[in-house]
Amino acid sequence: MFFDSDLLMSALRALTPILLAALGGALCERAGVFNIGLEGMMLMGCFTAVATSWFTGSPWLGVLAAALAAAAYSLILAVGSVTLRGDAVVLGIAMNLLAVGLTSFLLRTVFGVQGTFDDPSLAGLPLVGGFSPLAYLAWAAVGVSALLLSRHVWGLRLRGVGEAPEAAATLGVSPARYKYAAVLLSGVLCGLAGAQLALGNVTLFSENMTAGRGWIAVVAVMLGRALPLGVLLAALLFGLAEAAGFRLQGLGMPQQATDAAPYVVTLVALFLSTAQRRRRAARTRPSTTGVTS
Repeated sequence: MFFDSDLLMSALRALTPILLAALGGALCERAGVFNIGLEGMMLMGCFTAVATSWFTGSPWLGVLAAALAAAAYSLILAVGSVTLRGDAVVLGIAMNLLAVGLTSFLLRTVFGVQGTFDDPSLAGLPLVGGFSPLAYLAWAAVGVSALLLSRHVWGLRLRGVGEAPEAAATLGVSPARYKYAAVLLSGVLCGLAGAQLALGNVTLFSENMTAGRGWIAVVAVMLGRALPLGVLLAALLFGLAEAAGFRLQGLGMPQQATDAAPYVVTLVALFLSTAQRRRRAARTRPSTTGVTS
């Protein structure tokens, strides 16, 4: 049977890094910062988690270091887009490219290897009920984010900053402070996503091991309209696609075809979502037919 409990378990494990990164992207989106640097932040979290876990022997120190490193890395976007008023898209792309080159350089410098670092002494995250603790944290973060954005004064102010920063400033709310906070929180969540990927899903680091998951997280934010529950459903869709790809590979399909499954689903979902929004906009657009006298 193709669809079974094992496939669901695999999908839930696959969605965790995407969900954590997408929640960070959703916070930035609500604050008015379009963050496409999720891929680079995740990759920095992956390397930092593995390096710290290997040197200290503690995967939990690796998780903490990954969150801090990705948060520090996110300052590039915060300073560049908020303080210096640069283009967030250009900054995000630059961060992604820099992370690929920097982690590859550090892999050779720190571990003296190329491609992949895999050591039997590398400590990974423990499993509880088949999942790492970060998976449970990701699911809990969905509820916390939803309550924060809909009920808590901090979340309401964050939304106000994203929707009308000038109006928020007149009420004594600092748009820059809230945008900084959103970007830094996204860095922490992306660092946790990288730690989950490198110490939870597997126990190794390889060059560019995020493999586009950060970009998928960006699409999840767009499909979910930056709503925590919507982001969760989008991440679940991509997790199912990745798990189905692995299952099809086990049934004999070429690896190249199965590896492309999550990205094909991403493109199809984005296309359908865009088409649906355009149809809704067309239905709500007021009539422009004039009346001749």
